[in-house]
Amino acid sequence: MNLLANFWDLFTQSAPWLLLGYGIAGIINVYLPESWLRKQLGTASFGHSVKAAVVGAPLPLCSCGVIPTALGLRRRGASKNATASFMVATPETGVDSIAMTYALLGPLMAIARPIAAIFSAVLAGESVRAMVKEAPPKPAPEKASCCGGKSKIQQSTYQRIMQFSFVKLLGDTVNWLLIGLVFAAIIQTFVPESFLSQWGNSFITMLVMIIISIPMYICATASTPVAAGMLMAGVSPGAILVFMLTGPATNIATLGALSNELGKKAMFAYLFGVIAGAIVSGLALDALLSSGLFDMKVEVTLHSHDEGLFYTLSGLLLAYFMLRHYIKVLNEKRQALN
Repeated sequence: MNLLANFWDLFTQSAPWLLLGYGIAGIINVYLPESWLRKQLGTASFGHSVKAAVVGAPLPLCSCGVIPTALGLRRRGASKNATASFMVATPETGVDSIAMTYALLGPLMAIARPIAAIFSAVLAGESVRAMVKEAPPKPAPEKASCCGGKSKIQQSTYQRIMQFSFVKLLGDTVNWLLIGLVFAAIIQTFVPESFLSQWGNSFITMLVMIIISIPMYICATASTPVAAGMLMAGVSPGAILVFMLTGPATNIATLGALSNELGKKAMFAYLFGVIAGAIVSGLALDALLSSGLFDMKVEVTLHSHDEGLFYTLSGLLLAYFMLRHYIKVLNEKRQALN
């Protein structure tokens, strides 16, 4: 029962951001001119890795919510390296998580976190650019609408957004999202909180943080009180920074969706960039603190995330869209057999 309860808790916490991410992707697909987006993010260049990281860093999208938004950008012409950079910077930090970081971990971490997020995002984007040949993105096929069978040209703007966001894009990502949330619930249920704190201050701690964070789903905001708790338990600030960078950016849902959209080689390049960027940032922070010029303390009492009615309703709405997708798939398979 604890596993199911943890899964539902994670599902409802991510639901509003997933719905927001799908909605933004649909708006991008309908309103953002492909020629303009290709000019801004379409070239496989260092500048576009940086631009995508800077654009994504302040956005308050969680680990799963960034997936549909990033894939929407890709399908409108964004390059692979820009897409990867955006997928790292956006979930690793945001205006909401920076504010919570300042409250719980102090000004030094509030400054270090977004800088490290942009650094690791650019490194991930450049790793993808170096290791993967750029190819034209998958075009969004013009299918008949589920809302009356009209063509894309005949559909209203609302129908076009809904068709792309909650039919096409949701169908492309739903399996990996659910797999990621199941793995996250398993980790939350069976891995004790004391497991990470026992490693204390060492390079090994950073490696353990990375190993644990890959199957974990945790957004930048939610990771902050967890990091504060680990800091009080004796984990080094550098290792905590590694956790706050890799946790939101390397969960199974993100890696699966990225592999499906950009290819396995791009996924491994992405993973290398995130991990390398996080370790370099963590080591740099510990070195800075060991100089004695700065101090970092947990400044306020930890508090838990309150789901509320809004999160529950968002979870039910997302579950409806997912159920509708699977019913459609089953009907199509049944018709194919007949």
